[in-house]
Amino acid sequence: MSDRLKNFIDENRKEFDDKTPSEKVWNKIDTELFPAAAKTPLYNSLTLWRAAAVIFMALSVYLIVPKTDAPTRALAKENEVVLKEFTDVEKFYVQQISEKVQLIDGFEKSEGLNGFTKDFQQLDAMYNVLKEEMKVRPSQKVKDALVLNLLVQIDLLNQHLHKLEKESKADVKGEKAEVNI
Repeated sequence: MSDRLKNFIDENRKEFDDKTPSEKVWNKIDTELFPAAAKTPLYNSLTLWRAAAVIFMALSVYLIVPKTDAPTRALAKENEVVLKEFTDVEKFYVQQISEKVQLIDGFEKSEGLNGFTKDFQQLDAMYNVLKEEMKVRPSQKVKDALVLNLLVQIDLLNQHLHKLEKESKADVKGEKAEVNI
């Protein structure tokens, strides 16, 4: 009988070769042949690594989210303080600028301001741009730039006033010289 079975297998070999056992069958054979390798260590478990990754991501999100919210509120509060400080400083310097412009208007008669007006207009244009920036994104840097611009405007006005005072004194001396002759 074994010859008959052997002959049958030999004759129908092609039909047997195209069938392969499932993965489950091979795993069962593996565990029977190698019982020590069948048990996967806990640290090598895919489920354990997935759970660790989920816990790590959740912990990361927890630690990052509160830290980004607190500085935003602090920054908004700081910007409000900077804006209020600037408003006070601006009032003071704008008052000084208007006083100096009135003094210059008192000195000026019919002569133009020449380069002075152009410089003053450029400073004023820069000031307006910076002021818009302060409304959009108030910060200490913008405040400092605005204050510096105001100081430069005041300095320019002081220089022009000094020049006008010199010219006025020269005109008074010239008039006295003409009267003496």
